[in-house]
Amino acid sequence: MSSQALYSSLFRPVVLQILRAAGFQAARPVIVDILVDLTARYLILLGQTTASYSLANHGDLTPTILDVRSALQDVGALRPQISSMEEQFRGAEDMRGIEAFLAWAQGDVNKEIRRIAGLLPSDGDVGTLEAGEERQDFLTALKKKHSKTGEESRYQGTVLGKPSDAKPVLIEGGRLETIQAWQDEMEQKESVSSSPLSTKPTSDIAVDESSPLTDIS
Repeated sequence: MSSQALYSSLFRPVVLQILRAAGFQAARPVIVDILVDLTARYLILLGQTTASYSLANHGDLTPTILDVRSALQDVGALRPQISSMEEQFRGAEDMRGIEAFLAWAQGDVNKEIRRIAGLLPSDGDVGTLEAGEERQDFLTALKKKHSKTGEESRYQGTVLGKPSDAKPVLIEGGRLETIQAWQDEMEQKESVSSSPLSTKPTSDIAVDESSPLTDIS
């Protein structure tokens, strides 16, 4: 399975849960695929726009709340909202888009999405969670279901688990023991060969034999 197919398969239940929370009971697979693709493209655009604002505002890829807000406004997530130039002309900040977004995030619509996703209890559910235990999303529950030991070690180093510790790749039978040592040696040779002191003089150029730069080989 390609990486694109894997990510689409992981993202598909999320879109289905949102559709179910919106009241849809069924949909054709091709329609679901289109919605999954559109949603993924929208989130990628939002991430790229946030990164662009982060680099432009403070020169790194650690976004602030201002960067996120500007990106949300650019991709049309904050509506109704006037432009920054109109805000400066009026002398007042337009908060309607932010207030509408917060109302959605904290309101019944998002609450229903979280309930469908299993992160909130449904009406009539019998409480089976132990003290201090939190509800799990579908992916975490699915991983535990297919892991006999219930540990994360099975998925370590994959897209579903924690990244594995970097280990040196050993070379057997060679003078150098690791790939990193070979790479360091190649970089050192390249830096020496590109140095102006390593270039031998041509025969048609007069060279002072007493000069210490005549030949270093």
